[in-house]
Amino acid sequence: MHDERLATAAPRERDAYFDNAKYLAIVLVAVGHAWEPLRDGSRSVSALYLLVYAFHMPAFIVVSGYFSRNFDASPGRLRRLVTGLVVPYVVFETAYTFFTRWTDRVPDRPVSLLDPLYLTWFLVALFVWRLTTPLWQRVRHPVPLALAVAMLATLTPSIGDDLDLQRVLQFLPYFVLGLCLKPEHFRLVRRRTVRLAALPVFAVALALAYWAVLRMSGAWFYHRDSAQELGAPAWSGPVMTLVTFGCSLVLVGCFLALVPGRRTWFTVLGAGTLYGYLLHGFLIQGARFWGWYGPAWVHDPLGTAAAALVATALVTALCTPPVRRALRGLVEPEMRWAFRQPTAPPARGERPYAATAP
Repeated sequence: MHDERLATAAPRERDAYFDNAKYLAIVLVAVGHAWEPLRDGSRSVSALYLLVYAFHMPAFIVVSGYFSRNFDASPGRLRRLVTGLVVPYVVFETAYTFFTRWTDRVPDRPVSLLDPLYLTWFLVALFVWRLTTPLWQRVRHPVPLALAVAMLATLTPSIGDDLDLQRVLQFLPYFVLGLCLKPEHFRLVRRRTVRLAALPVFAVALALAYWAVLRMSGAWFYHRDSAQELGAPAWSGPVMTLVTFGCSLVLVGCFLALVPGRRTWFTVLGAGTLYGYLLHGFLIQGARFWGWYGPAWVHDPLGTAAAALVATALVTALCTPPVRRALRGLVEPEMRWAFRQPTAPPARGERPYAATAP
């Protein structure tokens, strides 16, 4: 007879669909960063870049919100919040500061934990969003309320750069939406009719992006500036918040529709996407410093494709189990010495941080 105690203690099986989604999303993040230096003078690359930025972080954030539904500020989850977000933020914010002192030739760049550098802003944002999860789960109409907060943020240039609060507030609706989603919503976007429509929608979106790159600022999809800071009238901030939210959700739905639900060769990499996210930035920053973008052919279509392939290969390697084992102490430290040991076992269903973030 199967031992019921063993069944209770056994770790919960990971969902291949979400691991696939996280891996494919981190690949898009790396490819987008690799294409950034190639945008100048290329309308096509700018359109591809705009398309990717319209949905890759929203997809990450929606999935992160979905897996944050059980966050209840219990001691175990608060401990994981510190070890899985706060500590990696301090480590990588410091590391990126020293690394970019060299690559950007800014030897006096200060280490500032209040001003997230490069991609570390997401750790700050997820920390804030997670802490506010119990509130969003108790208010009426959480998504409209989160949208209202994001719209007001675009009217407030005085928010400044501290903790990158503009991005924290403007990306908030995607996280809150993820909190509100249920498994049946993901089954809905994976229907055959949606999958068949996804590629044509992406094709239309790419054509619209090609049209838009000469007519609007793609910074609206970065969600890091107020309307005034983008040189736009104040009223356009709330309007563009709604427009970009609608566009991004359509593309996120199409992306999720195309994600395979079965186990694939890259499913196992979905558990290590936080490593790929935090580490690939060093290679992107270093590529510029080492002159990889210098040759003229790199700025041709062949070079654009090569940059995407190299970025995919590198971020894939960074998500592998050997890298996770080697760097777990920096990215997911246990830090048992810093916390009182719990008197009761963790609540069933708690997932490790790496299952809920990039």
